[in-house]
Amino acid sequence: MDVSGRKVFVTGAGGFIGSRLCGALAQAGAEVTAMIRYTSHGSRGNLAFLPAPEQDALRIVSGAVEDAEFVSRQVRGQDTVFHLAALIGIPYSYVAPRSYLHVNVEGGLNILEAARRHEVRRVIVTSTSEVYGTAKYTPIDEGHPLQGQSPYSASKIAADKLAESYHCAFGLPVATVRPFNTYGPGQSARAVIPTIITQALGSPEIRLGSLTPVRDMLYVDDTVAGFLRAALADCPPGQPVNLGTGRGVSIGELARTILALMDCAKPVVTDPERVRPEKSEVFELICDNRRAAGQLGWSPAVELEQGLAETIRFVAAHPEFYNVKGYAV
Repeated sequence: MDVSGRKVFVTGAGGFIGSRLCGALAQAGAEVTAMIRYTSHGSRGNLAFLPAPEQDALRIVSGAVEDAEFVSRQVRGQDTVFHLAALIGIPYSYVAPRSYLHVNVEGGLNILEAARRHEVRRVIVTSTSEVYGTAKYTPIDEGHPLQGQSPYSASKIAADKLAESYHCAFGLPVATVRPFNTYGPGQSARAVIPTIITQALGSPEIRLGSLTPVRDMLYVDDTVAGFLRAALADCPPGQPVNLGTGRGVSIGELARTILALMDCAKPVVTDPERVRPEKSEVFELICDNRRAAGQLGWSPAVELEQGLAETIRFVAAHPEFYNVKGYAV
């Protein structure tokens, strides 16, 4: 998949998936402008974990997707836009729901409008399997009803529909990529897998929310490969496409698998603070990935235990990146 010399703009570049995508694009010879969230301490986020040659190949800019003028200036002259910037923590969306409206919806609108104005050739918008809510049937295909069971998922549904509207109303060549639960090295402790690993390394027990929800866990390199194919494959714009393995694992099973890989016998307990409100909990997410296979020629390559082993190695090597003493909202 040739991106050599292509001018590419990536929002959310300092994040977990965005940083890996920037590294893959840089390796492939793209001219990457990597947008990170402005902070006074100048952190590059997860871009700091990339090899030095990949970091050096990036043009890094700091800003906010809520700033329409800033976004427009960065999008001007770009060939392809990958929009990954978002607030993604579900528990924090219960605390600060308006922030999700500003970042996820208004920020998404700014990207779409800038891409329309500057006639970008391809726009990739990042969705999430959380927009489906608790499954009405499995595996979940792209025609499954959308259900806003948290302020986070509601904001992502709104952003997805904006992307759809910009294709229908203006002919914007936008694709909506809908990854299921991405995991891997560099993911923060607000996600369940790093939470289990960090507690296995440094706590007397593993404290989690509900153990029964089922998730389709997708390794980050497979997610990145799906993004690249969505940008380069000759697939119809205006449609969402699921990325997932088609296999589900409960949170309890996931914890037991990780502990076995770590040779750890610590008990797993339910912490009421970590349990989502009953009607907000999403109980089953298993992906139907046939559209990705047919339209993108994509399929996942990394088995769960292999990906978990890589993630365990990363967390163990970077204890400074994690706080094992508190609940990461």
